[in-house]
Amino acid sequence: MEIKDKYKSERKEVAHFMRRLYKHGLTTTSGGNISLRLSDDLILITPSATDKGRMKWKEVGIVNIFGENLTPHLKPSIETAMHLAIYKKKKDVLAIVHAHPVFASLFTAIKAKINTNLTAEAKAILGDPLFVRYAVMGSVALAEVAAENIMNSDILLLENHGILTTGSNLLQAFDKIEVLENAAKMTLMTEMTGRKRPLDKARILELEKLFR
Repeated sequence: MEIKDKYKSERKEVAHFMRRLYKHGLTTTSGGNISLRLSDDLILITPSATDKGRMKWKEVGIVNIFGENLTPHLKPSIETAMHLAIYKKKKDVLAIVHAHPVFASLFTAIKAKINTNLTAEAKAILGDPLFVRYAVMGSVALAEVAAENIMNSDILLLENHGILTTGSNLLQAFDKIEVLENAAKMTLMTEMTGRKRPLDKARILELEKLFR
């Protein structure tokens, strides 16, 4: 069996989450990328120049950890280097979601903090996302700065760019970006109303003990 026809179930899962990302308005037709680590050496990643809302499993590419495209009929994502740099840096990361949800991405442009202390769900799932300095999309510099910061948080706010989340599986990484977008909306809403009652230190400590 040729490698382009292998890993069907895993490639179906990646395509499913990309369609889901688009369906929920968390990315655009041409934006965002998702990857899944198959082993120490092989990575599945969504390609460039593909309709994200209609992605099929055969459109999900396969690369090795050194960046060699094992599905040359597919154009690799421009952010492949960033995904690979993170996988090399942090071995327990098995899935990565990178997208440009409007509200969360807004905070990367205004350089403001998304308040994850407004709900217990957000605090437990997101912790404290990390703001990452600007680097041109698709560049080696972006790959380096993302990998450098991934050891300090599994959720990165890429300045004037978008969001990157990691997880031990695709559902976990997707959940983080969805909850982050909701937290960004809540942060804006509470600032607009001028009224907020975030979790106090005692409640945050209680959550940290529960989910440690």
